[in-house]
Amino acid sequence: MTSIQKIDPSSTLIVEHAPAKKLGIGVLVVIATVAAPFLLGAAGGNYWVRVLDFAMLYVMLALGLNVVVGFAGLLDLGYIAFYAVGAYTAALLSSPHLAAQFEWVAQIAPGGLQVPFVLIVPCAMAFAAFLGVLLGAPTLRLRGDYLAIVTLGFGEIVRIFMNNLDRPINITNGPKGVTGITPVQFGSFSLSDGVTVFGVRFPSVFLYYYLFVLAALLVIWVCTRLQHSRIGRAWGAIREDEVAAKAMGINTRNVKLLAFAMGASFGGLSGAMFGAFQGFVSPESFTLPESIVVLACVVLGGVGHIPGVILGALLLAVLPEFLRTTMGPLQHMLFGHEVVDTEVMRQLIYSLAMVLIMLYRSEGLWPAAKHEDKVAKFAKRANKSARA
Repeated sequence: MTSIQKIDPSSTLIVEHAPAKKLGIGVLVVIATVAAPFLLGAAGGNYWVRVLDFAMLYVMLALGLNVVVGFAGLLDLGYIAFYAVGAYTAALLSSPHLAAQFEWVAQIAPGGLQVPFVLIVPCAMAFAAFLGVLLGAPTLRLRGDYLAIVTLGFGEIVRIFMNNLDRPINITNGPKGVTGITPVQFGSFSLSDGVTVFGVRFPSVFLYYYLFVLAALLVIWVCTRLQHSRIGRAWGAIREDEVAAKAMGINTRNVKLLAFAMGASFGGLSGAMFGAFQGFVSPESFTLPESIVVLACVVLGGVGHIPGVILGALLLAVLPEFLRTTMGPLQHMLFGHEVVDTEVMRQLIYSLAMVLIMLYRSEGLWPAAKHEDKVAKFAKRANKSARA
């Protein structure tokens, strides 16, 4: 009888899973995430916790754009428009602006519609997804630079539309923006009030941070499930060769529209969070440079790689503020006075860092591992085991 021998995993090309290692890393990440606002708050006050809040918003935006750019390979330079749609949806549904402009709204709800936040979020996501489909439908035949130009125009159209929709009917209040947006509330509890738990004080910026972390985790989970699903594989096929994907029976039209809709919905989610957190929205928050920064988060971290995109978003959210607060004192320490304007120096170093990263890490700081790299890694391990 032939005996069955145990196969040494190191002598095969089968990917080994290390649950203990993954568990340890996961625990460290959870501890760091929970403790981050306390550490930054102790070091630099609530200003840095607020920067961390915006970093979480950038994470959600970058993950949404990664669905379009990274998964489906569709270059979108107007993604910030969906962020604006989500923010204005939250602003109009939870502020007294509409009641002040329309008598029939004031008769129904004198203080404004004041829709609960748990309903505002799905409304913002649905509206943004609808606009994503409207953007995607006319651009199905476009790729590369042509698609980039069209999406760039779409983003600017939305911003200009918001900037001029104060006449003849005042809906967005034009460049003045919408104020008085109700903070996030769950029943009678408002995140703007803060809370004390077991003698530990959690200010408003702390509570918003944890809310944004939960929202970002939800987006990460959805993106991960999408990437490894049939839809994700269809997006990958379109990204590599759309003609071949269509020849294999993939409905490229529907799949591309789904990519635009899913990415836009995450932008709407982030925008609704931003509106409630900021309490004020205006068109100046949704300019083309903001859209470029979100795209830079994806490219800098690693196109199509979820952990890399998160890293890129965190770096591009924190690094400019770090340079803003350190360049002035550093020049005074070295030269006794400010040689170069702090803002100019910040932009210079920020731009130089981006150029150097693109020169020496063109695939991003944390790109997705290639299949051939994995095979080579495990083949090397097998050869080493055989010699031993």
